[in-house]
Amino acid sequence: MPDLEVVIVSHGAEALLRRCLASLRAHPPGGAVMRVTVVDSGSPDGTPEMVAREFPEVRLVRRGNIGFSAANNLVLREGGAEAVLLLNPDTEIYAGTLDTCLARLAADPQVGMVGAKLVREDGELDHAAKRSFPTPLSALAHFTGIGRGEGAGASLSQYRATHLGDDEAGEVDAVNGAFMLCRAAAVAQVGLLDEGYWLYMEDLDWCHRFWDAGWKVFYEPAAVALHVKGGSSARRRAPRQEIAFHRGMGRFYRRFDAPAANPLLNLAVYLGIGAKLAVSLAITAVRGRGRPRAPISKS
Repeated sequence: MPDLEVVIVSHGAEALLRRCLASLRAHPPGGAVMRVTVVDSGSPDGTPEMVAREFPEVRLVRRGNIGFSAANNLVLREGGAEAVLLLNPDTEIYAGTLDTCLARLAADPQVGMVGAKLVREDGELDHAAKRSFPTPLSALAHFTGIGRGEGAGASLSQYRATHLGDDEAGEVDAVNGAFMLCRAAAVAQVGLLDEGYWLYMEDLDWCHRFWDAGWKVFYEPAAVALHVKGGSSARRRAPRQEIAFHRGMGRFYRRFDAPAANPLLNLAVYLGIGAKLAVSLAITAVRGRGRPRAPISKS
């Protein structure tokens, strides 16, 4: 049985997935047996054929477009490996990335999940690599851009886990679903990804449940991975993706934050999510005229 199971869910991201798989082939962990599984979630292009042809060592599972959580759960449900890495097809790992993260898991038996330092193609940090759980204020500040400014106070910039430096290893509320290395024992206790999220926000939900079960989530900047942020979504994002994102926001708030004693606040939050969805759909429609739709990905 493998010491490390890598799970990649892909839907129509052939070129990006090829680069991702090539990086795994070039930089396997030195101290562990690795198995890579690609769950092809109904790709409309030649993605599954490319995997079978060019990467025969990779296990290929073909399914319809069942959603990100459900596709990952197909493999998570099997168990067997000591650790499992959920990896996006628009990522690339470097020499030592996997070994460094596996060493972090081994160093502290209370760490249940490790996230790498994700960098974009321009070399800048993908700030979603380390996050704090959003509050209504920090979410509003983040999406309006106020919380991303250099002068933003702690309460406004909180979502980006600014208490921890970009190159400072430490505990965080959440890491990015593009790279989530999990201890199998923790997954067995916490449970699978919530399939109520079709796409987006399931990573925050999972991290919250890890903490609730007593497992630490750790940001490890000594391990670096490329994340082609927006590699797919630079083209027109389908309305279904926008709706899934905003439904996920509402589901996360309802599960973890909504105070039963404050229905007015809850109404304001849900109205705010609805208003943001309307604006996002309008912007997407205007920007996307004449452009091809993006394949579904979590970029």
